[in-house]
Amino acid sequence: MTGPSDHTGWTGRREEARDVVRPEAARGLAALLDRAAPSDAAAPPLVHWLAFQPLVPQSGLGTDGHPLRGDFLPPVPLPRRMWAGGDLRFEAPLRTGVPLDRTSVIADVREREGRSGPLVFVTVDHEVSQEGTTVLTERQDIVYRAAPAPAPPEQTPPPSGTKPLGHGERRRTLVPDSVLLFRYSALTFNAHRIHYDRAYAHEEGYPGLVVQGPLTATLLMDHFVGGTDVPVRAFRFRAERPAYDGHPLTLCVTPTRRGAELRALDDQARTVMRAEVET
Repeated sequence: MTGPSDHTGWTGRREEARDVVRPEAARGLAALLDRAAPSDAAAPPLVHWLAFQPLVPQSGLGTDGHPLRGDFLPPVPLPRRMWAGGDLRFEAPLRTGVPLDRTSVIADVREREGRSGPLVFVTVDHEVSQEGTTVLTERQDIVYRAAPAPAPPEQTPPPSGTKPLGHGERRRTLVPDSVLLFRYSALTFNAHRIHYDRAYAHEEGYPGLVVQGPLTATLLMDHFVGGTDVPVRAFRFRAERPAYDGHPLTLCVTPTRRGAELRALDDQARTVMRAEVET
């Protein structure tokens, strides 16, 4: 493990990018969510995650399928990388087919010791604009962890857990399978092997294919919006544990005065992700 001074120089590092959310990509996400295709005039919240994917040559990928580190993100030596959470504010409607400009800045790099070993947290701030107008800002938290011992594959799902419904809570349960994970990885050009290579996921210590954090967040947002045009002003989420393919995932929405509290629960009623929406 390298010392903190090895990474502090990356704070303030800046990157500019331009891309576009193509209408066919937005329609692909709607198909994945079993929703009607959106109009080309305005896109649903979180559709920007289909853009700004690093088009890295095959030779520029690491053994995990991620781009090699040390270009924009610091070269953290810990092998496991996960999207730990985010804080987004939606300033204006995002339109498909219109170029997007993104400015990204590494806001913080910090190391600490967790129960499972050393951790490195990298915080990245993004500002996304369209035709000179800011459409959203996003703070993204990435966590790096040490590799655990390989995990044996699960033969059968664990017993299902239950948790009583809260006041006004809406729930939906689905079983994310390898096809859903594959289609989302294809939409986002995400080659991280823990989402489609079962043997590799076991090598990294996971008992099954890992459901993408952004996919879980997207499913929560979709459950909240419910196919309507409800305006979303802010969205914050925090991943607490992985979800795996073949295991039921329950999406919970509890209304609040400002919007809603969201949770994703695994089949033992443990929280996979917490989120809140402001409308």
